[in-house]
Amino acid sequence: MGQSGSWPVRAGVGFVRACVVAVVSMPALAVWAGSVALGIRWGASNPWSWLLPVLLVCVGTFALSRPVCRAVRFLVERWTGTVVPAGYRQAGTVTQLSTGYWWNGFGYERSRRDAVMDLKWRVRWKDPANWRDLRFMAVVPFTAGVVAALPPAGLAAAVVGLGGSGAAARAVGVVGLVVAVGGAPYAWRCIEPVAVRFLRASPAMVLADRVEELTAQRADTTVAQAAEIRRIERDLHDGAQARLVALGLSLATAEKLMETDPEQARALMRAARAGAATSLTELRELVRGINPPVLNDRGLVEAVRAFALDSPLETDVTADLRLRLEPPIESALYFGIAELMTNAVKHARAARARISMVRDGARLVVDVEDDGRGGAAVNDGGGLAGLRQRLAVFDGTLEITSPAGGPTRARIVVPCESL
Repeated sequence: MGQSGSWPVRAGVGFVRACVVAVVSMPALAVWAGSVALGIRWGASNPWSWLLPVLLVCVGTFALSRPVCRAVRFLVERWTGTVVPAGYRQAGTVTQLSTGYWWNGFGYERSRRDAVMDLKWRVRWKDPANWRDLRFMAVVPFTAGVVAALPPAGLAAAVVGLGGSGAAARAVGVVGLVVAVGGAPYAWRCIEPVAVRFLRASPAMVLADRVEELTAQRADTTVAQAAEIRRIERDLHDGAQARLVALGLSLATAEKLMETDPEQARALMRAARAGAATSLTELRELVRGINPPVLNDRGLVEAVRAFALDSPLETDVTADLRLRLEPPIESALYFGIAELMTNAVKHARAARARISMVRDGARLVVDVEDDGRGGAAVNDGGGLAGLRQRLAVFDGTLEITSPAGGPTRARIVVPCESL
């Protein structure tokens, strides 16, 4: 009974999906047919009458390619769970210069809107994915579109045939009904293999995108390293270096006063000893900012737990004690967690936090959640943007979910084959 009851449902759902696939697959074919009809109407023997139809075919196909391909990807993912990556090149950012003009990497524009629009169209026009989409537009009407059109065509034939009076018409109606009902649960499924075959990025495109991504990551890493070096130099110059210079002056003055004013010399020596202790503390803090000793000695989990103990938040840490990664990855994750916890204290005004580090196959998933007021966002030049760039060096990702009113949840995912 369950089987007989499920078949009408499957047939109904399949028929609707087949109609949707047929409609999505046929816009380009409709444009082509309309253009041909227009050319024939204007005079099939006159070559000049075909200029506008050819232009309509080119412009219409190009304009429809990206919306149709996006719709197909959405349907395939929703119905089958198969994700077909888009692989489109993303437009970069525009920068306003001191002259007031906006620079988008290709030219100068008077307004930000013009610079963004010019950049988007340049990137889209040069995107190799355009050829992939156009190829799909040429293939899909004659593959998935034709197959998906069988159930609605069969239903139309059944309505017309069964409404006729002749035996031949009724036979056509019966055949059409069988095709509509029998093919409905399966006709729409051909869109998945067609989409996977023709919409996925080619190896050359994947390699080119990967090279661009690695180039951008290298530039970001270079900038981050330069900024870190400047920070260390600034901390040394403003802190430890100044104290060491003052320490040297105090010792030189004490040496001159040893015979004439021993008491003043001893006071200077005591001050120099206190200054040396302070300088040592500052150097330790500076080194701890580069890499905490506990991170080098005991690994990521213990370093995060030590950081949680020093945090003003009431923090729960859940992790596998056997978790050990490569030192660069551990350092990136540690400072990423520290950045998120610092934001929770400074901006979110949280009282509690939770840190979870778990394995997911060959990936490490780190969740940092706080009960603050939310509203966190990744802004250009901000700490979260820098954290995302730092993780991207290891193919890691950062996802932030922070609705107004909280809570804020950050998820860091880093692939690591050594897990």
